[in-house]
Amino acid sequence: MNLCYNKIGEKMKIRGKTKVLEVILCNHFWDRFKGNMGKKNIQNVLVFPKCNAIHTFFMKEAIDVVMISCENQVLYIRNNMPPYHILLPKRKVKTTLEFPKGENPYSLGDFLSYQ
Repeated sequence: MNLCYNKIGEKMKIRGKTKVLEVILCNHFWDRFKGNMGKKNIQNVLVFPKCNAIHTFFMKEAIDVVMISCENQVLYIRNNMPPYHILLPKRKVKTTLEFPKGENPYSLGDFLSYQ
């Protein structure tokens, strides 16, 4: 998995509800396949480009899921998604973010901005 860096080489972070989380880009097959499977105490935000559906099979804890459009607008949110569940494909979604449970700071219609 690759940490995300901004244009000046700093690690990208997202402010969650209670803490600042490092962003990890999952753009290779193995990164996308493994994701948060089997992990306990999740502390990062995983970003899955070109992803409009996910599952939580083999995960040890619940996550918050945010799905955004190509304009970075939040189109769908599923907070506290438990293990062994599926989110079916959502229309117009281009990227999916997985937050630790309780850390999603976004609401429907918000725009994500990167610095």
